[in-house]
Amino acid sequence: MATLLVNGKSQTVDVSPDTPLLWAIREHLKLTGTKFGCGVAQCGACTVHLDGTAVRSCQTTIAQAAGKKITTIEGLHPQGRHPLQLAWIAEQVPQCGYCQSGQIMQAASLLAKTPKPTDDEIVAAMSGNICRCATYVRIKRAIKRAAGV
Repeated sequence: MATLLVNGKSQTVDVSPDTPLLWAIREHLKLTGTKFGCGVAQCGACTVHLDGTAVRSCQTTIAQAAGKKITTIEGLHPQGRHPLQLAWIAEQVPQCGYCQSGQIMQAASLLAKTPKPTDDEIVAAMSGNICRCATYVRIKRAIKRAAGV
């Protein structure tokens, strides 16, 4: 048994300490906004925050996450109205949408550390998140909109 603090709520899951956080989030807690993409931390679809820092939940174990504040896309804003979520809609970012929760979580981590990022800072921060639909220009516009730059 492991106790995790997910989206501000203490949750208990009956999993091995070496279980990837992704599977506890999706299969045990039924928070399916976090997606499985590659399983090797290369695509970013599974991005969540641990103590405010973007991490790949497919390669983060329950043991590594225990005692830390975990935020999923569902916890970013109670009504789904985080400035990035609103900017994503305004800029019509998604096509298939599969990678978008990971993209938004990565962008939220960037804006928390760099509230007014430059284009180069956005590209650098988002470079590990893959969008198979190639909506990168719209993603950058949405981040700039949310940042007010």
